[in-house]
Amino acid sequence: MEDENRSMTQKLRLLAVLAHPDDESLGFGGTLAKYAAEGVEAYLVTATRGERGRFGRDGNGADPAETGRAREAELKAAAQVLGIRQVSVLGYPDGAVDKVEAAIAIGAIAAHIRRIRPDAIITFGPDGAYGHPDHIAISQFATASAICAADLDGQSAPPHRVSKLYYLAWGANKWAAYEAAFRKLTSMVDGVQRQATPWPDWAITTGIDTSNYWPVVWKAVRCHQTQISIYERLGDLTEEQHKALWGSQEFYRAFSSVNGGRNPETDLFEGLR
Repeated sequence: MEDENRSMTQKLRLLAVLAHPDDESLGFGGTLAKYAAEGVEAYLVTATRGERGRFGRDGNGADPAETGRAREAELKAAAQVLGIRQVSVLGYPDGAVDKVEAAIAIGAIAAHIRRIRPDAIITFGPDGAYGHPDHIAISQFATASAICAADLDGQSAPPHRVSKLYYLAWGANKWAAYEAAFRKLTSMVDGVQRQATPWPDWAITTGIDTSNYWPVVWKAVRCHQTQISIYERLGDLTEEQHKALWGSQEFYRAFSSVNGGRNPETDLFEGLR
């Protein structure tokens, strides 16, 4: 196994494992931009191309293949703005990530973990933010992959033990700012409406100050032009409203091999620096 403490000359690595193009900007952009700017090597694995998403100002869907190609290009443009070193797209079906065979998804993500060798992974929480099945599925797959990547199972890439895993954990204030800027976020699944439920403040283990990076996040969001019918209201927000959205990021530390306790963190790499 690798030494959990990085040497002074070895850069820390952060991996985001997400579901759709635009998750990296809307949900995790401040964190990715901040750490990339500070010299952390940031990577992204995205499950789908977002081919079932909106296309254009009227929100009407184009051919799924065309939509997927456009959204993947937007994803890569946004990643460049955020400072992400590399984007990997798994190509799973948009809206049906939970239908992918677990062994296949976990094996694919674990292979990326072994190749990238991240110190920390960020992904959605078990609630999928607002109950989105793709978000829930990628949370489960990413968690299992972080564990399985450390297995000695005869794979060509050597095993890698991730030191820290984090789930997105927005509190009441962040959800209020988000829904004021967009709309009430709900997801209709199997005839049942799911909606966002804020994490209680006491359960949020980690708060990241990203206030200096909201302009970068907003620039990355604007890369997703096919989704303009959702995002155009953001152009009318004040600077303070943008800061409320992108100026902080909250997480739940799902596991860590290097630190613990109830004292709030302000750094995903606490215990590793």
